[in-house]
Amino acid sequence: MVQPAKILVAEDNNFVRMQIVKFLKDEGFEVIECTDGSQALDSMSNDIEMAIVDVRMEPLDGLEFIKSIRGQDIKTPIILVTGDQNPDLLNEANKWSVTAVLMKPVQKDRLIKTVTRTIEARRRQS
Repeated sequence: MVQPAKILVAEDNNFVRMQIVKFLKDEGFEVIECTDGSQALDSMSNDIEMAIVDVRMEPLDGLEFIKSIRGQDIKTPIILVTGDQNPDLLNEANKWSVTAVLMKPVQKDRLIKTVTRTIEARRRQS
């Protein structure tokens, strides 16, 4: 039997975080919840297969979280979630090897498809 993927979700908005977590758990994923980027950094471990991270959080935002783990040579796939329509964000996301950027409100089918595809590809590589 295949072990369910462990996914870290870092989102400071309680409603958005609970919604994403519910979507993932309904599909059988194991989820670690964090309310900001620094808590997410503390929660990162080798068994986390993907991180879903909000762009705007205090005290440590999503991009700072990504820069920090990439600086430690952690290649965990990351999905950014944002409410911003900032074109510079896509350039930043590409620069830091972000898997996808999803707009809020996050659509369940799009989230699950992206997560499933990414985890399947990652497991095939290892």
